[in-house]
Amino acid sequence: MASVTSLAASVHQRVADALSAALPEAGAADPLLRRSDRADFQANGMLALAKKLKGNPRELATQVVAGIPTGASGAVIKEIEVSGPGFLNITVADEAIISTLAARAADDRLGVPYADGAGTTVIDYAQPNVAKEMHVGHLRSAVIGAAMVEILEFTGEKVIRRHHIGDWGTQFGMLIQYLIEHPHELDHKGGGDTDVSGEEAASNLNRLYKASRVLFDSDEEFKERARRRVVDLQAGDAETLAMWQRFVDESKIYFYSVFNKLDLDIRDPDIVGESGYNAMLEETCRLLEESGVAVRSEGALCVFFDDVKGPDGNPVPLIVKKTNGGYGYAATDLSAIRDRVQNLSADTLLYVVDARQSLHFKMVFETARRAGWLNDKTHAVQLAFGTVLGKDGKPFKTREGETVRLVDLLDEAIDRATAVVREKGEPIGLTEEEITGNGAQVGIGAVKYADLSTSASRDYKFDLDQMVSLNGDTSVYLQYAYARIRSIFRKAGDAAPAAHPELPLAPAERALGLHLDQFGETVAEAAASYEPHKLAAYLYGLASLFTTFYDQCPVLKAEGGPDQIANRLFLCDLTARTLHQGMALLGIRTPERL
Repeated sequence: MASVTSLAASVHQRVADALSAALPEAGAADPLLRRSDRADFQANGMLALAKKLKGNPRELATQVVAGIPTGASGAVIKEIEVSGPGFLNITVADEAIISTLAARAADDRLGVPYADGAGTTVIDYAQPNVAKEMHVGHLRSAVIGAAMVEILEFTGEKVIRRHHIGDWGTQFGMLIQYLIEHPHELDHKGGGDTDVSGEEAASNLNRLYKASRVLFDSDEEFKERARRRVVDLQAGDAETLAMWQRFVDESKIYFYSVFNKLDLDIRDPDIVGESGYNAMLEETCRLLEESGVAVRSEGALCVFFDDVKGPDGNPVPLIVKKTNGGYGYAATDLSAIRDRVQNLSADTLLYVVDARQSLHFKMVFETARRAGWLNDKTHAVQLAFGTVLGKDGKPFKTREGETVRLVDLLDEAIDRATAVVREKGEPIGLTEEEITGNGAQVGIGAVKYADLSTSASRDYKFDLDQMVSLNGDTSVYLQYAYARIRSIFRKAGDAAPAAHPELPLAPAERALGLHLDQFGETVAEAAASYEPHKLAAYLYGLASLFTTFYDQCPVLKAEGGPDQIANRLFLCDLTARTLHQGMALLGIRTPERL
């Protein structure tokens, strides 16, 4: 189905047409339409236009109003009044609200535009490190990236996922050498990989990492053997690579257990770590040096920038190849750009990466532009995110000062949420299976929503008490609004939702209807600006307006009879569908009963 024209777009077009008719010399002037608390919409464009034409804005506004049909049956606009120095306060017709919403309801996509063949975006997100436990710092990249995948795909973008895991580097010499000398350290109790839990895999890796580190720091001979093993790894030695693969495989068991708990769809073919670009590193360096983008400095291959200098005022370069011949992170990142542009045909490279790496990526992107791998048609963007803080406003740590394990944090969220669900659910007859299932959905939803409802660039406080609260801007509040609507339909009997544009609307119905009509524009805006928090804010507004509607407008006992009951059920149904779809784009489930 074609996308539905929103009320805002319809009103904008009518005012723009009237402007052009009243003042043809003004050309295609923008009415500057926005939502208003004085009416449904306000147009402010007359002020700027009058200044440009050296006229009186109020007189101009009066001329424009005279050319806009209002009040008649089927008209979008019910009334317009000229306010102040020349503002237009516009009220849309009740009939237009319900008719527009009926068109949205008739579409499986709720009228959200779908740009077929819009482009190809490669999203780099959820980047844990092999042989290390995931901590709270890994949360935001995974959650924000997954939401952007869903939002962009829903709007028609072709999305290719990439998980640039840390699976290469000098630490693997230490780990592999230790495993060669202690070959049973990664053996599983069950005797096979299929039954291994993520917790057991994490325990194995953690134990091995700590033991190898102790030996590396205390035994010079082992340290030398470990360093030689790095050379073997980089040279592609078969035994060394086989041991390295064991670490990768063990880590994936663990990764997937955490991602599954987070309710994220992480696919094996999309995991292309640092090792995936090894074969390209030398060519990347050669191309940069031959083109003059990179130059030799004190034996290292570097790229310099006029605006990047250290505290001493000297230039700070991007080091592509080190003096000892080893490759820096920049070589891998630049090779990944080449691969994603040349082999994946990406138009946009979106990196969901900690804001503290912003300078590194600024330098990498600029280097890629100088080399011609990025240009006006193909660009890279860092969706930089802030830090997860504790209640004290400091980076989130355990009481012992250690980084919080991500799996511990998720388990606690599920436990807290399950307690809330049990308290509310037992009186309405939820089964134990429903309580535990819904508790997991509410707990994980709470963690995701707390992250996504904050602008990604900002730090946010991790407060589980607030996250699982039924009050305020939380996912539980949104989930509860959805469950409340489903409860209404379970009690509706033979009554069914049906749009009745001919009926007058109460103020709470109008407010809910006008907000429902903004869903498509909100999704498009969140996609274009890579800001999922805008969708989260919209959904919170929707749940709040539904709560007011529910309190002020009886649904199944509506005084206006069967048609009004059907119309209010129609508003309920569209609200539920919008909440369900919007939450799904954020990666959050909506339980039927809470």
